Amino acid sequence: MTTIAISGERLSLDALRPVYRGPVKVELTQQALENVRRGHQVILDAIGRGDVVYGVNTGFGKLADRRISPGDLAELQRRSVLSHMVGVGDPLPDEIVRAILVVKLIGLARGHSGVRTEITEMLAALINADVLPVVPAQGSVGASGDLAPLAHLAGALIGEGRVRINGVTYTAAEGLAKAGITPVVLGPKEAVALLNGVQASTAIALRGLFGAEAVFNAGLAAGALTLEATAGRQVVLDDRIQQIRGHDGQIRVAGALRRLVEDSPVLGIEFEGRRLQDPYCLRCQPQVMGAALDLLAFAARTIEQEINAVSDNPLMFPDDGAVLSGGNFHGQPIAYAADIIAMAICEIGSISERRQAMLMDSSMSGLAPFLVENAGLNSGFIMAQVTSAALVAENRAKATPCSVDSIPTSAGQEDHVSMATHASLRLGPMVRNAAYIVAIELLCAAQGLDLRNEGRAAPANRPTYGLVRANADFLEDDRIMAGEMEAIAAEVLDGVFVDISGVPLGAVN
Repeated sequence: MTTIAISGERLSLDALRPVYRGPVKVELTQQALENVRRGHQVILDAIGRGDVVYGVNTGFGKLADRRISPGDLAELQRRSVLSHMVGVGDPLPDEIVRAILVVKLIGLARGHSGVRTEITEMLAALINADVLPVVPAQGSVGASGDLAPLAHLAGALIGEGRVRINGVTYTAAEGLAKAGITPVVLGPKEAVALLNGVQASTAIALRGLFGAEAVFNAGLAAGALTLEATAGRQVVLDDRIQQIRGHDGQIRVAGALRRLVEDSPVLGIEFEGRRLQDPYCLRCQPQVMGAALDLLAFAARTIEQEINAVSDNPLMFPDDGAVLSGGNFHGQPIAYAADIIAMAICEIGSISERRQAMLMDSSMSGLAPFLVENAGLNSGFIMAQVTSAALVAENRAKATPCSVDSIPTSAGQEDHVSMATHASLRLGPMVRNAAYIVAIELLCAAQGLDLRNEGRAAPANRPTYGLVRANADFLEDDRIMAGEMEAIAAEVLDGVFVDISGVPLGAVN
């Protein structure tokens, strides 16, 4: 089992990949614990001086001007958690809740949140025992962070709400007892430190980014196989063309495609009727997929910054002994990142579907109509492409930006919100749709290559062809293809094509 050391220093996106695959262990270093102690001392000093500090001895949101008596400070923390546990809808998947816990712990370990070490140690205990709060997916507008989702997470720490252990749901009190973990009583500032922040939308967006990376690389592999199946012109991949435009993503995509089709037994042979110029779905792969890669690289940088950020309020600065209130909890950076991930996913599927349509059209592909002999009696891949078209249309609707929306809350105090959680949540279904679209192209491209030259692919394309044929035989006559599409889509989502196409997001500067 992977152990993630949390020290208050920066972690990479790759360090969080195991969190989405299954249970992990976390280790709080002495530096992290010292950071937390120093931040907590700032709160203790402020209370000792009688300072008025938001969320410590005041109400929340529009009620920030209401002073809370010293005897009610602990009760304020408890009630603030309970009042914010208003999430609705289906629970977030376990892997996302696990990621939220880890990202929240990373932020607290920076030492600017004012919590006690006991809070960070309990979060670590939940992660290490894989005791996962039940967090409803709906109810956050990404304003003061993800208040409702994080409240359900915080509720588990005090024995309220529900938790899941090994897929079984318990009341939080029962689940903590089963794991040998004692609920905590929250102290000053600790409720707001747990409730404020964009850890939920960040964890959801990161899963969407990893999924986009998987379908992006599968889309490259499918496009390379289609280039061979249709005897396309590989001159469009020449590095000189890419360099004089200068976009990093375009240069990298063209390089990956050149490698995949190098030494192709098809592409170097001229024949009568071969097109001088291919349609854009082939010719402009570097430009379209490269632009998508640039978007994903930007989103990756934003999300990596956010997983290492402190995004609650107010914030402690131990070096100065200062308590400062600001707006780090606003989710706009993640909302924008999620929106551009959605745009990239949409286009990966869109250009893939156009390549499928080209493969179907014998006048464009030079292959049998709908990629099957005896067309008429056989329908071949005609309906598979219809499924792709339906999924592309669905993703286009889902790609509508969420970040430009806002609705005031909290009696106008929170008058501009980010919708970051909405933006992030739709990425999962979009990734799945795109995986199906690319899986259908992979089936079509392998069939096309079989029809053109009995499946002899370029050396670097052979793993792609072999993977398809391990899940689906050549289509002689019509058969049910739904199961084959599911099997190949599962391979796409597992990320196997990241190694084949060789364009991991972690390699983008």
